[in-house]
Amino acid sequence: MKEVVLHVYDVTNSDSEKTNNTILQINRIFKDRIGLGGIFHSAVQVYGEDEWSFGFCETGSGVFSCPVGKNPMYTYRERIVLGETECSIATVNRILRELSREWPGHSYDLLSRNCNHFCDVLCDRLGVPNLPGWVNRFANAGDTAVVVAENTAVKFRQAKTEIVNASRVAYRFMAGLASRNQASPESPGSNQNRGSPTPTNQNRGSPTTQGAWFKNIVAAGAKPSSSGSTPTQDTDDGSPLRRQNSTEQSTRL
Repeated sequence: MKEVVLHVYDVTNSDSEKTNNTILQINRIFKDRIGLGGIFHSAVQVYGEDEWSFGFCETGSGVFSCPVGKNPMYTYRERIVLGETECSIATVNRILRELSREWPGHSYDLLSRNCNHFCDVLCDRLGVPNLPGWVNRFANAGDTAVVVAENTAVKFRQAKTEIVNASRVAYRFMAGLASRNQASPESPGSNQNRGSPTPTNQNRGSPTTQGAWFKNIVAAGAKPSSSGSTPTQDTDDGSPLRRQNSTEQSTRL
């Protein structure tokens, strides 16, 4: 069993002294007072007096080592014992060679693939607990925010595409209705009735026209005549006899 130790630094590698002091102040407030987190660099020590970590470089592996607590780029903060590993020194060296190939320097990303992510993977291979949450909380929160923003942008583009497609379908549907309405012929009855207000011999052939024509005849026959005739009365022998007024009788006399 061999002890595995995490070494934590404040990230003060800026050329600006003001920026470095600001980071130190942020770490004091958010980590020391609130316990939330901060901006930190970490490295893992196992077997020997060197610590292992990961950083950016244009070519080659990003995995590197330096004497414990002596990284010149950062301000040393504290050490945290993570546990004990059952891996032998030979196994640890094999793990470090594998990670050196898997973590090239150009793949470094401040939010999603930094030194703290590397230490988490190394601790997992060694069989010890991962880093405390506060060590990399700011980077994880930033990476989550970026992922959420990207997903939101993708969903917005998808929704926009669906709206455009639905609008196109609706436009085609309405255009089809308009074209069918323009191409449909007018009803035959309206064409015939426009030119001939009274029934003609040609129009009498259709059942609809015959019915209307017959109704006109019946209506005309039911109207009282201008001669002043009164309704008919039946005589005793069954023959209808129209009663005439005195004007008609005097005329005939």
